Amino acid sequence: MSQQQEEKTLIIIKPDAIQRSLFGEILGRFERKGLKIIGMKMMRIEDVVIEEHYEHLKDKPFFQTLKNYMQSSPVVVMALSGVNAISATRLIVGPTKGYEADAGSIRGDLSLSGQSNLVHASDGPETAEKEIKRFFEEKELFDYKKPDYKLVYSEDYF
Repeated sequence: MSQQQEEKTLIIIKPDAIQRSLFGEILGRFERKGLKIIGMKMMRIEDVVIEEHYEHLKDKPFFQTLKNYMQSSPVVVMALSGVNAISATRLIVGPTKGYEADAGSIRGDLSLSGQSNLVHASDGPETAEKEIKRFFEEKELFDYKKPDYKLVYSEDYF
């Protein structure tokens, strides 16, 4: 039996997903999995936030292209929570390059690109914590109970 741990993670629905009207499809996949939306907003990402978020790529020759892409339309940022939320969202999203992603994942079903890959998902607990703080103030995050919690998370419900 895998260890269950409640986690929070950040998702960014990127410009290509917004422009292709895929937001509802993508949101639905996280909801159907049983993840809880604890924060969500549409926004334009300012230069300073992009540079902080993609700091590990700032010296790459494609950084300006990435920055232009991330500012080409609004994005939707979401904070999600749930048992093993980080690994669950990474599985739902699929690998970075859409052409390498398995069918059934967001990128596998909806993307062929390496850069225009629809979604960003936090890659670990420390990253998720930093990213959530980058995009949300504490007052923008909500704690509430979902009535389906036991059905979604319990391994010994029945």
